[in-house]
Amino acid sequence: MSEPDFWSDINLANKKTSELKDLKSSVRLWSEINVKLEELDELLHASTCNDVALIEEIKNEAAKLDEELNALEFRTLFSGRFDKNNAIVNINAGAGGTESCDWTSMLYRMYTRWAENKGFTAKIIDVLAGEEAGIKNVTFSVKGEYAYGYLRSEKGVHRLVRISPFDANKRRHTSFASVGVIPEVQDDVDIQINIADLRIDTYRSSGAGGQHVNVTDSAVRITHLPTGIVVQCQNERSQYQNKAVAMRILRARLYEKSLEERQQEISAEHAQKKKIEWGSQIRSYVMHPYSLVKDHRTEFEMGNVNAVLNGEVDKFIEQFLKYKASKSDGNII
Repeated sequence: MSEPDFWSDINLANKKTSELKDLKSSVRLWSEINVKLEELDELLHASTCNDVALIEEIKNEAAKLDEELNALEFRTLFSGRFDKNNAIVNINAGAGGTESCDWTSMLYRMYTRWAENKGFTAKIIDVLAGEEAGIKNVTFSVKGEYAYGYLRSEKGVHRLVRISPFDANKRRHTSFASVGVIPEVQDDVDIQINIADLRIDTYRSSGAGGQHVNVTDSAVRITHLPTGIVVQCQNERSQYQNKAVAMRILRARLYEKSLEERQQEISAEHAQKKKIEWGSQIRSYVMHPYSLVKDHRTEFEMGNVNAVLNGEVDKFIEQFLKYKASKSDGNII
């Protein structure tokens, strides 16, 4: 950064500045914990058995320090190349009709609440409403430090069991929705996109937005012909902005595909993709006849379904990341 031409390349300069910020943050946390540990050690050696108040203070400070150390240790689980990046999340309704569309909207609300609690920003990129209620599919971005590192644990099929509000006979229904998560990648990743390989269609946006929505063909759909990957965006104010966002998503999905092809374990996992239905879920949310959320990968459970659906997903994320770290197949995209 001390080089005279450092700011001549703004993109590279911003990247290096961001890297420095992350490194300083990690070092600062470690240094603060180390200083506190030394201070506690000095207090402990200065205390006596009769100094009850001081011993109690040391116990309290040690407990706080233990929490800070656990938090720092948890950050080491975010060692993947893109873990610190923003995330692009896609939720699709599966088997279950209107019930699944409603379940998709509930999951979208859960993740946006979680993002708010984290101080992250969630923004819809594209959404298709259900015919009667809910959402058929929705794509949205989550911007915040380590957003992808957290949310990569949510990839998979999510199952809901409840008394259906759409059933006049009040019967129990099972619904499914799939959650996909990819990192938002920068232009420096080694992905070449040939404009001749793209089919770009424009159409009239169907969502709420600015004054040009439903008036001009501002929404953009891009099809990558060699792979068949389709991305679209309709929530920005102009066709140019929608195209730029769609291209970022396409770049991320192509990069994800290239990693899948290069890594045998990922290829094997994705070669056996399961349908969005019974038996393929990673997590179940049961609201009737009992209340329980269970992750089938880690066996971690919580009894308060409403709290989880209101965004309290951190425990499930933490358990999964620790589980993956213990399995040594570790950090995959």
